[in-house]
Amino acid sequence: MTTPASDLRPAGEDQPREQPLIPLRENLLRSRAVSGLLRSRWYPGVFQLPVAAVFGFVAYQLLAGPDRAAHNSGTALMWVLWWPVLPAVFVLLGRFWCAVCPFGAISDLVQRLVGVNRPVPRFLKTYGIWIIDAQFLAITWSDHIWGIVESPWGSGVLLLLLTTGVVASGAFLQRRAFCRYLCFLGGLCGNYGRTGMLQLRADQEACRTCTSRAACYNGTATVPGCPLFSFPRTMDSTANCNLCANCIKACPHDAIRIRVRPPASELGSVRTPRAEESFLAMAIMGIVLIQNVTMLGIWNDALAAVAATTGITSPAVVFTLAFGVAVTAPVALLAAMSRAASAGNGVGIWVNFARFGYALIPLDIAAHLAHNLFHLLAEGGTVITTVLVTFGAGDGTGQAALAGPGTIRALQYLLLAAGVAGSVYTALRIARRHHAERLERRATVLPFLALISLLAMVNAYLFVLPMGMRM
Repeated sequence: MTTPASDLRPAGEDQPREQPLIPLRENLLRSRAVSGLLRSRWYPGVFQLPVAAVFGFVAYQLLAGPDRAAHNSGTALMWVLWWPVLPAVFVLLGRFWCAVCPFGAISDLVQRLVGVNRPVPRFLKTYGIWIIDAQFLAITWSDHIWGIVESPWGSGVLLLLLTTGVVASGAFLQRRAFCRYLCFLGGLCGNYGRTGMLQLRADQEACRTCTSRAACYNGTATVPGCPLFSFPRTMDSTANCNLCANCIKACPHDAIRIRVRPPASELGSVRTPRAEESFLAMAIMGIVLIQNVTMLGIWNDALAAVAATTGITSPAVVFTLAFGVAVTAPVALLAAMSRAASAGNGVGIWVNFARFGYALIPLDIAAHLAHNLFHLLAEGGTVITTVLVTFGAGDGTGQAALAGPGTIRALQYLLLAAGVAGSVYTALRIARRHHAERLERRATVLPFLALISLLAMVNAYLFVLPMGMRM
């Protein structure tokens, strides 16, 4: 007996109700080159292998190379090149990094060899994002307390801890459970990946008559299922799609579509906003702010002032207090603006908090990119010099800066301006989507526009001040 298409839902996952037809623009899979690449059995392995080789080299250098970060090519590749470039990948390609990440490949290998494929505990499905939030905060705090970035060994230990988590997850749980529910970088990819310019969706007209028992989700005899537990038929977000192309290869009806869209266009139409994802966006904003502050000359002045007035001379204690304030302040400001909006629209504070936290993601990623841009352009030359020295082709001397301070600052302001534009546009779209009446819509959006302006001005001011080097 043929199973009705409406019953072909992946087992073990709570799926949203069927969505109305999604208007599909030009499908990139109509290109013979793109389709050939994504349907090839070599994809995404053709990218995974070189990335894994580079990460293996980085890990070896961190653990066995020079002790000083300024002389260690692993540190330069990881923190001066990869980390600054990564957010730009999110904007261009969404969560594509997770398709080529060597940790994901390790998870797949462990699963094939010794995996018992236990279902993901409901606890992780419900609270995994909060675990990710806590990890992100803990790692950032640890970096400033113990100098992980400035210590090749510390960075190497961080990679080893991540590898341990990946191996344990691959051995016991289904698919890439670690990447979806436990990886702090995966959480960042998911939040930032919503701004991605590539969108994968299913043609729901074709899906309605499909009798393949959700091959796009469950996989086939030759193609694995979706590693991040996403069902293309009901998917309305790129947050948990890494463009691995498993669904494209497995779909028997050629129903998967990939199209280019404006960056951040998804954020204004999130169907089920989650407060924990809005919390992560605001916490990251606080992390970027405190990272900026601690790299400025005024930070040492602040340490001296605190010591003189309170007698607290431990930089670790002072940073911990400042870190708590910096992370809490944006979250508290979003809550305060949500309360102000509630007075005008009658919606609960936490509903506004969850909805409009997504409006801050464009500014969030712009501030993050602008901060990282300093490291890339002011210290990028160290990547070249340290790698050359590692292979015996240089003497360690060379210009660290790839651009002057004026050029860097101008680019930072351009990024901030783009972030402000994206956040304002997203806030207006969210307000328009939920509030039809003009006065109610204006009362709703004005507090969040004020918050966007305030955070943009704070970031702009910090970028004026001279910043210290990481390496």
